[in-house]
Amino acid sequence: VQLQASGGGLVQAGGSLRLSCAASGRTFRLGWFRQAPGTEREFVAGIAWTAGSTLYADSVKGRFTISRDNAKNTVYLQMNSLKAEDTAVYYCAAGGPDSPGYKYWGQGTQVTVSS
Repeated sequence: VQLQASGGGLVQAGGSLRLSCAASGRTFRLGWFRQAPGTEREFVAGIAWTAGSTLYADSVKGRFTISRDNAKNTVYLQMNSLKAEDTAVYYCAAGGPDSPGYKYWGQGTQVTVSS
């Protein structure tokens, strides 16, 4: 499975961005993670590909929305009310039914929120 993320950029605090991640191959779950300088990579949001159930980190609940387009095999992360602390490199990841967690990783896309 290969993942291609896009959509990062520079935005002012309070603004919005939408990240996209196109997946080649079949996946069971897709998620977004982020890593700010000097910190560990953290989970942001995830979605079950078939059921569509979602999960969010507390820090983004109510502001970020993860969704998928089955026909395009693409997952999105709509980010609203962005804060300076959302600044990070965002990664999409995918997992299969054979093991828990996320096995496949895409390249990161930089999101910078200016305050």
